[in-house]
Amino acid sequence: MSRLRSWMLLVLVLVLLAPAPAAVARTAQDPVVPVLERAAGPLRTAEPGGDPSDLRPVGRAVGDAVVVGMGEATHGSHEFLTMKDRVFRYLVEHRGFRTFALETSWSAGVRLDDYVVHGEGDPERIMREDFQYTYALNPTAENLALVEWMRDHNRRHPRDPVRFMGDDWGYTGPELYDRVTDHVARVRPDLTPRFEELYRGLRPAVPSGEYQKAYLARPLAERQEMASRTGRALELLESLAPRGGAGRKEFAEVLRHATVIDQTATGYGFDFEDPRQLAEAMRWRDEVMADNVVWWQEHTGHRMLLAGHNNHIGYDPEDPRVLPRTQGAFLRDRLGGDYVSVGLTFGRGSFKATDPEEAHMLTHTVGRARPGSNEHTLDQVRYDRWVLDLRTAPGPARPWLAVARPTRSVGTAYPQERNWFDIALGRCFDVLIHQDRVREADLLPAP
Repeated sequence: MSRLRSWMLLVLVLVLLAPAPAAVARTAQDPVVPVLERAAGPLRTAEPGGDPSDLRPVGRAVGDAVVVGMGEATHGSHEFLTMKDRVFRYLVEHRGFRTFALETSWSAGVRLDDYVVHGEGDPERIMREDFQYTYALNPTAENLALVEWMRDHNRRHPRDPVRFMGDDWGYTGPELYDRVTDHVARVRPDLTPRFEELYRGLRPAVPSGEYQKAYLARPLAERQEMASRTGRALELLESLAPRGGAGRKEFAEVLRHATVIDQTATGYGFDFEDPRQLAEAMRWRDEVMADNVVWWQEHTGHRMLLAGHNNHIGYDPEDPRVLPRTQGAFLRDRLGGDYVSVGLTFGRGSFKATDPEEAHMLTHTVGRARPGSNEHTLDQVRYDRWVLDLRTAPGPARPWLAVARPTRSVGTAYPQERNWFDIALGRCFDVLIHQDRVREADLLPAP
């Protein structure tokens, strides 16, 4: 018994004196981790509300930018949505931001903006009606909470409202057609029949998801003919621009509605069966989204937070064969240093996404990031969530940030052919927010 006790004591001493395997692995494999830890700013929570003092590093990184893009590695994770909500509230209250822009349809943005500013409509109903098919991951309790906060803010500050916009063209609701044709009926009623003919068969009369699917099912020649008509309608409306100062702002808004109607028809006019046309359609989509954001910023003068996927708000596309150029790159071209890109990454957790056939919405769970990936290293920083301005990262970290490594990215469907893409964080984003763990977003119940 004495010899056994001595042997057990020896084993215990050896275990206590032995270096920790994780520490050895970290030092040997990830020498950049201590550098990242010293430069990173820990974030208290991903949930909005409470003390915002930990967001000061975000404010410093934003600087004087007029548009800040905040991405997400998945569309369907709770913490990505709430972190954007939290950051937006901080930017509104401490940095003078006034618009939240979402990667969703322009027409849905118009409807939600009417609620946020004027209290018109029911935001939950709007989300259920307009956030379908392409935008099926947008009707969430998290987005609804943000919209309700915006409405409450405007009740308290009616003379200095915050605004909501959608920057995309995938669906254009009947409200936009009504605003264009109502304007024409007021200023040039004789042209009303002409606009009705040019918009023939385009104004949605069925739910948005059904409309999008039916539009895509039309023959290519028919879709292209419809696009030619919306283009002629836009040119005709442009000819009605008021000559004096009165009414110019209202006309600019109506003209943008007609522009988005034309964007939708033009977008559906690509041949999606041709890989080259598909890539051009994706590039064109990001250019159009950037143009809509720039128009809104110039029209309102607002500083804006733009919420979208990492692959849209960043500078380097995940796969240039599919998306040759990103919205973030177009915004940098247009705005220069007035655009700042913030990438959001995660280590493990769950998210909402459809099956590969996009037939069923499911909850998916992934484990820790694989060795050799960006997230595998980012996870080793000791904070649960943290922010780092990549532009001012310490010298020893910059070579690591400049190397492209596998980076997780999930779109609408999961799994896809690829869910990991080689991305150099320092080239793709200006700022990074990493969270060790996320959970699935809370989708609103179906009607």
